[in-house]
Amino acid sequence: MKEVGYYNGKIGPLEEMTVPMQDRALYFGDGIYEATCVANRVPFALDDHLDRMYNSLRLLEIPFHMERDQVKAELQRVIDAAEESPVQFLYWQISRGVCMRNHPFPDPEKVKPSLMIYVKPHTMKSMDKPYKLISMEDIRFKMCNIKTLNLIPSVLANQRAVERGCDEAVLHRGSRVTECAHSNISMLKDGVLHTAPTDELILPGITRKHLLQLAREHDIPVVEKPFSMVELMNADEVIVTSSSALCMKAESIDGIPVGGKDPQRLKLLQNAYLEKFQRETAR
Repeated sequence: MKEVGYYNGKIGPLEEMTVPMQDRALYFGDGIYEATCVANRVPFALDDHLDRMYNSLRLLEIPFHMERDQVKAELQRVIDAAEESPVQFLYWQISRGVCMRNHPFPDPEKVKPSLMIYVKPHTMKSMDKPYKLISMEDIRFKMCNIKTLNLIPSVLANQRAVERGCDEAVLHRGSRVTECAHSNISMLKDGVLHTAPTDELILPGITRKHLLQLAREHDIPVVEKPFSMVELMNADEVIVTSSSALCMKAESIDGIPVGGKDPQRLKLLQNAYLEKFQRETAR
């Protein structure tokens, strides 16, 4: 099977898998998710994703009691059931469970959380091809640090980007840049890597975390504090990071050229990230 699905222990071809109509993910988006890339059947940065997963579950008060090693084992079952592919995309989500639609949480003794997983072949974008971005007001709720299933504002923002022939949308609240529709955003300015702090307005991205680690390892200073759209437009380089595309350069925002002033430092970070991915997913 190229695309494999899993729901509460059952595995099969993704196109044949089903989810109960009463799963609270369908009614309320009442759940969280994680995603990463897999190479050589090794999921990249899995412990980082599991750390964030358990934190999101805690913040949403979902009583998911499966131990970390068992989650890893279930994810690996799905990966191993899929045909070999150079790179795969691994996605999993946990909802509060299956019960009649009702706003209050169900009795945790009667309703257990549901685990859904799938894996499919994935082609990573070349980091040599820069992104085109648009900017939009960030209208999402103020719990963006939880990787919740409630993604409609992000879906709409990314659709607007696609309609304008772009790759991503930069979100801002007033003048403050937060993140992108489904990525984090950082910038290089005067040899320093700038990124927003991990407060309730942005998702604590795993790729963002690794980018900061790599910058420090290569003696690039890091500043984690809010920055404005004006500062972003005047950055030496604009960097978009995500688990599915790693570390991408942006070349324009709203049709206005940006970056291109510190290509050597940017390429250093991109190469370091690619080496990290290849090293940690090698058998």
